[in-house]
Amino acid sequence: MRIGEAAAAAGTTPRALRFYEQRGLLPPPARTASGLREYGPGEVARVRVIRELLALGLTVADLAVCADRLHLLTEDPPPRCGAAGPDAAPSGVVGRRLAALDAEIARLTELRDSLARRAAGE
Repeated sequence: MRIGEAAAAAGTTPRALRFYEQRGLLPPPARTASGLREYGPGEVARVRVIRELLALGLTVADLAVCADRLHLLTEDPPPRCGAAGPDAAPSGVVGRRLAALDAEIARLTELRDSLARRAAGE
């Protein structure tokens, strides 16, 4: 399928597909004799995974670190990511992102508490 069809199937835009390709998240697709990009179901599935991970708070830079393994997340069922055991803390990209989110939540909680104290006249 052409870039417009693939983008629509993945719920994004052709511009996003080109961006993911430029950033190394999506391997360069096959090309027709006239140079048009050709995508298959595997590429569409990979773009869906990329979009899902971005929606979960990971960044393009985070995904670029593990771009060579993104195809694994298109498997059914996808492999478990992060921690080795159920009680172990996630490591790598996911662990760093969780730590950043935890720090931001703590900062916002403190900010909220300070504002609430100010509003209460404390």
